[in-house]
Amino acid sequence: MSSGGRIGADAPYMPRGCDMRWFSTEEVCEILGRFEKVIFVGDSMMRHVIGSINVLVRKDLGYGAVTDWNFSPEERRDCFCNMQFDVKACSIQGIFKTADVVKNDPSSVACELDSIDVAIEQMIRFPMESEEVDRFKTLIGNTKPTKPYAFIYGHGLWNDLDLQATLDWLDQILDVTVYQLPHLSKPGAFWPRLFLTPNAAGKEKPDEWLVSQGNKALMLFEESVKVEANRRGVEHLGTWNMSIQSNKYDGV
Repeated sequence: MSSGGRIGADAPYMPRGCDMRWFSTEEVCEILGRFEKVIFVGDSMMRHVIGSINVLVRKDLGYGAVTDWNFSPEERRDCFCNMQFDVKACSIQGIFKTADVVKNDPSSVACELDSIDVAIEQMIRFPMESEEVDRFKTLIGNTKPTKPYAFIYGHGLWNDLDLQATLDWLDQILDVTVYQLPHLSKPGAFWPRLFLTPNAAGKEKPDEWLVSQGNKALMLFEESVKVEANRRGVEHLGTWNMSIQSNKYDGV
């Protein structure tokens, strides 16, 4: 993702030195099924990522990211396809955990039921609210799971790309996780973790944010988070380069 690019605005992204393809739903189910839980932690960017995974898990480009089983005819009209992400009234009705799909619309899940458990805990700012921390503790529990948990973190814009705030946010989450699941602190423990940094600013980004959250600030933030995440044993995926020439709703 960190090399390559687009030949013109909104052209397909072409990585350099590797192949990139769509995973089939069957492959996505197999990958997610390797873990007891796949837990996303972060803000609206992470909500969109888990929405995209749900599109694949449900094999539904039109409504796969949202709780369409509750939709009125008007919502089905207004929240179709890209609108399920781009329209706030639609995106806030996103699927926050696959357990809700299994409960309310099990026939739409292409994976074997109960074979995957994907959820998001929205924790967007530092300092974190005590209610957010309590929900996170409940989500991960306090016993060693049969299969490992995988954690995917995303943070930055809600703290205005303040590096120290992001690192404090990450450290608090890591500390709470180890407190709840002490086996992860033992040498050799398998603890897969990935940190996603925000994508590039688009032309719709409000001018008031072009200094503190513009592309220079985003690039510097991404580079710094990569270093600090690696120091904590957390892998990093930067999204700036692969999104710089794409059209983005509201600039982010």
